[in-house]
Amino acid sequence: MPYEVEQIVGEVAKHVPGANLGIHAHNDTEQAVANSLAAVRAGARQIQGTLNGLGERCGNANLCSLIPTLKLKKEFAERFDIGVSEAKLASLVHVSRALDNMLNRAPDRHAPYVGDSAFTTKAGIHASAMMKDPATYEHVAPETVGNHRKILVSDQAGRSNVLAELERAGIQFRKDDPRLTRLLEEVKEREAAGFAYESADASFELLARRTLGSVPEYFRVEQFDVNVEQRYNANGQRVTVAMAVVKVSVAGEMLISAGEGNGPVNALDVALRKDLGKYQKFIDGLRLTDYRVRILNGGTEAITRVLIESEDENGERWTTIGVSPNIIDASFQALMDSVVYKLVKSNAPA
Repeated sequence: MPYEVEQIVGEVAKHVPGANLGIHAHNDTEQAVANSLAAVRAGARQIQGTLNGLGERCGNANLCSLIPTLKLKKEFAERFDIGVSEAKLASLVHVSRALDNMLNRAPDRHAPYVGDSAFTTKAGIHASAMMKDPATYEHVAPETVGNHRKILVSDQAGRSNVLAELERAGIQFRKDDPRLTRLLEEVKEREAAGFAYESADASFELLARRTLGSVPEYFRVEQFDVNVEQRYNANGQRVTVAMAVVKVSVAGEMLISAGEGNGPVNALDVALRKDLGKYQKFIDGLRLTDYRVRILNGGTEAITRVLIESEDENGERWTTIGVSPNIIDASFQALMDSVVYKLVKSNAPA
C-alpha cells in the first residue's frame, strides 16, 4: 500500500542516500503509480517503469502517468527536474500510441493523460462550464501531453455540447443559425434509431458538416456485392473465402475494384479502398484498427450497430458508426464515413 511504501522507503533513506534509492513497482493492486510517487516523497530518486504500464502479471508502473505527474503537479514539479522538456511532454500521446501500434494492440481509451477519454465530458452542464473555464473539469491542459478535449454528443446533449464539439472540430457556425437546432434534433432522432455519436466523433463531424454546410461528393458508390464461399483449397483443406466487388463513380469515371478478405467486411474494406481514382493518394495511409459490433435488440432481425476505428499515417485516430438490420450495410456505412472523413481531413479537392 502507498502509506507502507512511504514508511519503508523513509526508513531506508535514513541509511542510504536517495540518489542510490530506486523503486520498481508492480500493479498487482492497481497502485504501481501511487507506490512509485510515495517512494519519491520518502526519498527515492529513481523510478523504474514501462510505457503504458506493460509488464508481467498486472504490469509495471506506467511511465505515461508518472512522467506528466512529476512534470505538471506542483508538489513534484517545484522540487525536481526530470529532464523532460515541455515539447517532449507534448509528444507523450504519440509515443504511447506508437508503442501500441508496434504491438498491434488497441490503445486503452481510459488511460490517464494519454487515453482518448482522458479529457472527455458528456453532460450538458459540464460542457457549458468547460467552455467558460476548462479548469473546472480538467486537472491539466490536454495539450501539454499531446491530447485534446472532447465533448461527447448524444441524445442527452444540450446545445453547449454541440457548440463545443463544433468548435473543437473547427467547423464555422453562427450561434443564431437555425440549422443548429436541426442538427441537435437530427442527432436525437438518429440516436433513437440506434446511432451513438458519443462513441463516433468522426461520424458526428460529418453529420454536422452536412447539416451546417456541405461535404463534397468525392465519389459515389453505385453498387457493391459481397460473396462468401466455402471450398477446398489446393492443399485439400476446407476454407471460407470472402470476396467483394465495388463499383465507384469518381469525377464521372466508373471504377470497379475487387478484394478478398478473411471475412465479408474485410473484403469490402479492401475493395472500397483499392482504387478511388484521383483520391487514392489521400487514403493510402488509412487503415482500420478496430471493428466492434453490438446487437441492439434480440432475434435474427435485430438492429446492428457497427463501430470502426481508423488511423492515418500520422497516428491520428477516429471512430465512425453504421446502424442497420443488415450487418454488412451497417459496416459499409461506417466504412464510407471513415474514408470520407479522411478526405475531408486531408482537404482533398472536390
